[in-house]
Amino acid sequence: MDPKTVERWISLDRLPHRTHRAATAELLRVDETDLWPAIGLDPRTVSAGRAELADFYPTRAAVPPDLWRSVIDEAKDSLDILVYAGLFLPEVHDVARIGRRARAGCRVRILLGDPSGTAVRRRGEEEGFGIGLAHRVALSLRYFQPIVATSNIEIRLHNTTLYASIVRGDDTLLANIHMYGYTAGQNPVLHLQRVPDGRVFEQYLGSFDKVWSVAPGPASTADLDEAIAQVVKGG
Repeated sequence: MDPKTVERWISLDRLPHRTHRAATAELLRVDETDLWPAIGLDPRTVSAGRAELADFYPTRAAVPPDLWRSVIDEAKDSLDILVYAGLFLPEVHDVARIGRRARAGCRVRILLGDPSGTAVRRRGEEEGFGIGLAHRVALSLRYFQPIVATSNIEIRLHNTTLYASIVRGDDTLLANIHMYGYTAGQNPVLHLQRVPDGRVFEQYLGSFDKVWSVAPGPASTADLDEAIAQVVKGG
């Protein structure tokens, strides 16, 4: 950008084009609203935000199982999953079907909690499960083992704080929000859809990408075996 143009952004409080705002915010590692608070008051932004929310469920159990299945089965380009254990997924959906999506050309990225990591241990303590959460992660790893070597599928183990579990298929995203002291199943779920000028969907997707970027990977079958063994060894 021309320096004089940027100067007008600052001195005259000019609002840059959306693509320039996004690029600037990414460069400075802040949110756009930190630089241009007026964005949050823009009627178009408010209207788009409301349009993003397709539905709201007070608990994860209230989400129809067919909705979880459809997000996965209808994904053609991208399927992203961010959880600690996420055992509810194998319970409502055969993970082999995730493999079929990948073989059909869909890019699949799966982030599971590192069962020996500090984040899983801390969440287990907060939820009153202790080591039980790590064992749930280990069980989930066993479910995902058969598809780990499938083309277009990459599994990584993360050690980050989980503020929301995410299941995203193309332009549909389910965000299971986490509240301190409550299990994921007790917490609400946002059913979001991608719309023009929407910010919430993109922020959740950006959050996923940030966790993905710091998680070591890809995990191999041997890595999953080792992770499971560490949990069993630790009791």
